[in-house]
Amino acid sequence: MRLFAAVLPPEEAVRELGSAVDRLHALPGSDGLRWTGRPGWHFTLAFMGEVDDALVPELQERLERAAHRSEAFRLRLHGGGHFGRRALWVGAAGGLDAMRLLAERADAAARRAGVPMDEHRRYQAHLTIARARTDLDLRPYAEELNGFEGTPWTMSELVLVRSNLPTRGIEGEQPRYETVGAWPLGA
Repeated sequence: MRLFAAVLPPEEAVRELGSAVDRLHALPGSDGLRWTGRPGWHFTLAFMGEVDDALVPELQERLERAAHRSEAFRLRLHGGGHFGRRALWVGAAGGLDAMRLLAERADAAARRAGVPMDEHRRYQAHLTIARARTDLDLRPYAEELNGFEGTPWTMSELVLVRSNLPTRGIEGEQPRYETVGAWPLGA
């Protein structure tokens, strides 16, 4: 199964961000973007890709330990940016050091459980809101998000998510995400 470790913003944060994203749809060229679905908005901590079912129990045990060793932290959605000309995202502010540490622990948990992980990179907190269908200048969208400040909340849970990719070939079909495990942060 295709898995990743994540933290999920609460419903209030999703609603606030949804209002900001709705305004982006009025910008020229917005029809050239594939907007991600609000039910799937998340901060990926460690992407694992396809994981053998036999590894999942140990992975869950190790992620639970990682969660218990990590304290809850304050977070808010903040600003925006882009990766090249293909992905538009919203950033985070607040307990970023705690979030990076949780991402490191989730990555280490997967490796120790035997999950073959891609090359390790420094964690950058981002929540993808759109992907460009073609080469598109995303700067105007990111600039529009510069002033966005969400309401802070306490991030208190690490989640293991299964990603079910679209299979029907329907225009606009979104991945479906299902929680495989969730663990509270802290002892």
